[in-house]
Amino acid sequence: MQGTVGELGEFGLIKELTARLPLTPAVVLGPGDDAAVVRTPDGRVVATTDVLIEGRHFRRDWSTAYDVGRKSAAQNLADIAAMGAVPTAILLGLVAPADLPTTWATELMDGLRDECQVAGATVVGGDVVRGDTITLAITALGDLQGREAVTRAGAQVGDVVAVTGWLGWSAAGLTVLQRGFRSPRAFVEAHRRPEPPYHAGPAAAELGATAMIDVSDGLVADLGHVAKASGVDIDLRAADFDIPAQMSDIGQAVGVDPLVWVLSGGEDHAIVATFPAAVQLPARWRVVGEVVRRTNSPRGVGAPTVGGVGRVTVDGAPWDRIGGWDHFAE
Repeated sequence: MQGTVGELGEFGLIKELTARLPLTPAVVLGPGDDAAVVRTPDGRVVATTDVLIEGRHFRRDWSTAYDVGRKSAAQNLADIAAMGAVPTAILLGLVAPADLPTTWATELMDGLRDECQVAGATVVGGDVVRGDTITLAITALGDLQGREAVTRAGAQVGDVVAVTGWLGWSAAGLTVLQRGFRSPRAFVEAHRRPEPPYHAGPAAAELGATAMIDVSDGLVADLGHVAKASGVDIDLRAADFDIPAQMSDIGQAVGVDPLVWVLSGGEDHAIVATFPAAVQLPARWRVVGEVVRRTNSPRGVGAPTVGGVGRVTVDGAPWDRIGGWDHFAE
């Protein structure tokens, strides 16, 4: 559709966007009323939200609207999966300038829709409003299907640490884009459209995962949240990570150790979990470390210390390039 969202108007834009959306069995009532109705047979709803702002979280010269839709859905749906839940629905709040081409908004919705379909979810509603900067507010919902949620707080001393999904690909792709290139394409696409292993979250819960998180801010940084919440330390083994030859080539070309991308790079939305050592993990999981005793704990194995911070080490040593992101840091 030609023209701008300002020319189309609020309700015309809503009609155009919602016409592109399918429903799933979890949806009783989709877009078009005061609120959507989504089935919750488990009796509990897993919910998460994210805000994405143009210029900070995405750039239109690097990513198409479709890319932005896929990525914004993926990072929220991955949070649902990392709780051991199955994604069911997404709500979109869209702030857009009046001169935004209507095609950008519709392609964004196509990306959201298609990523939701990968995870078995759908967009069930939201809101649009005029503003100076394109901003997306995404809320995702999920169903535990009778399982207990797998939180960050359950890791136990002696557990193994295992990961499934890509690590470092998005960071390598971002480095390529920052240097004005568009290839190797696989890494650039990994940055534009991450591919979280949605199925692995609920499967990990069934296998007995004791703690779990998706890798959004970097593996060491995100495992730091698990260590702190669980009152343990975590040690990773550098040799157990698989670094593709092409990633090594990119690293050599730009002067970056690719292990930095693997351990500190975010936005791949891989899933990392801790499991009892006796659990037989499927081949898609790679064991990369273990949960160890917190050295400053005065109350026994794994006992949390009030005010303490769980540590993540690599080969027993501190990792000084932790990565992660603080929106309010200088």
